[in-house]
Amino acid sequence: MRQLLLFFFFLSISVSLFAQTDSTSIEKKSTNLPKIQLSAYLETYYIYDFNEPENHVRPEFFYAYHRHNELALNLGLIQADYETKNVRARLGLMAGTYSNINLAAEEGVLRNIYEAYIGTRLSKNKKLWLDAGVFSAHIGFESAIGKDCWNMTRSLLAENSPYYESGVKVSYTSDNEKWFLSGLLLNGWQRIQRVDGNQTVAFGHQITFSPTEKITLNSSSFVGNDYPTAEKKMRYFHNFFTQIDFSEKFGIIAGFDIGAEQKEKGSSEYSTWYSPILIARYKPSEKIAFAARVEHYNDENGVIVPNINQNSFEATGFSLNFDYSITDNLLWRVEYRSLNNRNDYFLRDNELVSTNSFLGSALAVSF
Repeated sequence: MRQLLLFFFFLSISVSLFAQTDSTSIEKKSTNLPKIQLSAYLETYYIYDFNEPENHVRPEFFYAYHRHNELALNLGLIQADYETKNVRARLGLMAGTYSNINLAAEEGVLRNIYEAYIGTRLSKNKKLWLDAGVFSAHIGFESAIGKDCWNMTRSLLAENSPYYESGVKVSYTSDNEKWFLSGLLLNGWQRIQRVDGNQTVAFGHQITFSPTEKITLNSSSFVGNDYPTAEKKMRYFHNFFTQIDFSEKFGIIAGFDIGAEQKEKGSSEYSTWYSPILIARYKPSEKIAFAARVEHYNDENGVIVPNINQNSFEATGFSLNFDYSITDNLLWRVEYRSLNNRNDYFLRDNELVSTNSFLGSALAVSF
């Protein structure tokens, strides 16, 4: 009997050790398995533009939410993310009025690409990555995904700077995650494919510094030519913004864009444009948020926003925003926005006027 008890005692220890070793082995293997995540985002909207465009198309510098007096899909996005310790990839496919307008210069199915890139880690111990493909622009604090932005519609400086880009990016994140640095070689100013005849490469940089979780400072640039090489005109652009969350309830974003482009090939004279912005947001509860935006956009020479009847786009605007989180992944938004131009620029009843205002609502779900 004693020998039998000893036998079961040692057997139980052996089984326990084997189970522990096996579970450890499984755990080690699982850390090397790729992580695949699927996600989706859907955003519908209705906007009533008080200038009442007959063709339902709002001013051309609005690339998102640009349809008037109809229920429309701004963005429908399906995305797959793949990640291991040393490899990462993303493929996002989209449809909606945003892709139809914002990617109008691209061909065929390229208009339906939100992001499509592959990345490899360049350092064993550091967060140093090389990514190649199509990715969201390194410029600005807003994206096409509305739920991630404080306002329902995008700001003038976001609408008229790149939303997306294609090329190669090297990026580094510090160990304490306070610094993010990147350098980019790009196909052009918001381009998947280069302009025909353009054989030049564009450059960009991004530096983001977050001294605390509540403060973010960002500097981004673009340097390049977006014309055929025979008509080469260099463009220099810089974006700066800071975001400060004073508390869980109140925060601000302040930004400033400035750009310059040669007037002619080889010229020492430049056309410039600039845009300052200030946004404040107040969240009295987890479900409710208010945001106010004041902005100005000055493009006297029509580099980014074309002149209309020799009238330039030099507009000052404000907007008021209300958000209600129906559930954790369902967001309802209402926004009133008004722009006033220095001269008559907007079309109303076949005549040019100096103001453009609208009232709109959007419903966004993510899963």
